[in-house]
Amino acid sequence: MTVAKQAKSASTAAVAAEPVKQSVEAVAVQKETIESVAPAAAEVVPPTPDKAGIAAFKGYEDILQFNKDTVDAFVKSSTIVAKGVQDLSKSIVTLAQESIEESMTAGKAFIGAKTFKEVVDLSSALAKANFDKLVVESNRLGQLSAKLAEEALVPISKRVGAVVEKLTKTAA
Repeated sequence: MTVAKQAKSASTAAVAAEPVKQSVEAVAVQKETIESVAPAAAEVVPPTPDKAGIAAFKGYEDILQFNKDTVDAFVKSSTIVAKGVQDLSKSIVTLAQESIEESMTAGKAFIGAKTFKEVVDLSSALAKANFDKLVVESNRLGQLSAKLAEEALVPISKRVGAVVEKLTKTAA
């Protein structure tokens, strides 16, 4: 692996690790806040053990872990979206490059045409080819976009399922 690739891999890893680091720091701040506010709140507000949302959690550590897992799910989903958008962008750039090359080839063909009929035939063939390519590529990009949306929703759907399960168990 070249030095440039190693540096790029290292910077990519650092960028990917940054949201995780931020979420861990946010969880630590939440923990400190809860621990500092909880004793005062306990004196002012009487306990209400019948509330499903509060009873679902055994303690502050449970709440903090649950929130950390939720943040992690959003980070994972965001990472999937970022990679997917990058892949879609690469596809679009490739299509643009191919289009420029095809336009150059078509321009040369138009310049080489000797009769008006040749120009019309070339123009018709080019229009048909471009339309066919438009249909195929838009379908492909649509499928890639749908797949990206589906993959990005998986971590969030799992977290929603965990919330529903936790609250359902508590309410039962």
